[in-house]
Amino acid sequence: MTPNMNQSMPLDAAGGAAATQSQTAPQVKIMARDVKVFYGEKQALFDVNLDIRANQVTSLIGPSGCGKSTFLRSLNRMNDTIDICRFDGRITLDGHDIYDKNVDVVHLRARVGMVFQKPNPFPKSIFDNVAYGPRIHGLTNSKSELDGIVQSALEKAGLWNEVKDRLDQPGTGLSGGQQQRLCIARAIAVSPEVILMDEPCSALDPIATAKIEELIDELRDNFTIVIVTHSMQQAARVSQRTAFFHLGYLVEVDDTEKMFTNPTDERTQGYITGRFG
Repeated sequence: MTPNMNQSMPLDAAGGAAATQSQTAPQVKIMARDVKVFYGEKQALFDVNLDIRANQVTSLIGPSGCGKSTFLRSLNRMNDTIDICRFDGRITLDGHDIYDKNVDVVHLRARVGMVFQKPNPFPKSIFDNVAYGPRIHGLTNSKSELDGIVQSALEKAGLWNEVKDRLDQPGTGLSGGQQQRLCIARAIAVSPEVILMDEPCSALDPIATAKIEELIDELRDNFTIVIVTHSMQQAARVSQRTAFFHLGYLVEVDDTEKMFTNPTDERTQGYITGRFG
């Protein structure tokens, strides 16, 4: 049975969003239309249509293997690194097709940063972990400017006060929760517009998880955030919108509160209440 895919805005003949939003409607930062992803002969995503709103947290939920991470990785073309992966459809960032052949993928990934499931600090100092992106992208002209960027990123990641006296020590020497916040600081340092998070708390203890969730809530003032999570409680706590994936289909997307209290699709209800998944 094919899910109802009419959750997102309609398209006009030119392929853009039809002018149905009011002046007060949230801005759409990323728009996905008819997204299909294949790994060799196996299709992982089927005709996904989803709008990601600016300065909101959108949670992607669903059983393991349902396509959540595949969709997330499509938003900054991380799937390009997989030889057998093929993408079809259209994803736009501020109205521009990110799969256009003229798009600079390195620049795209600076605009759409990624934080992975397992903290992956570089085998470098805390300072150099955060400074790495600004250096390779040529974002600074002086040591003092770089120092300012590193401090600002660590402050936004809620880590500055814990590490300011040991910036020359290895990032791998931090605790798991601190390492994940260091990875968030590393992503923030290149001034992205969107941050993708693939189960960022799955390897963390409850106290570290609470700190990351608090951080996510603070970051959405300046960034658009998309998070994959297996924890429905986490989705309810941190996100304003939730999208439910099942067997490669986007079944339903709605405001998080409504999704968890009055879902439209019976499969969403079944997953949320624990009848499957």
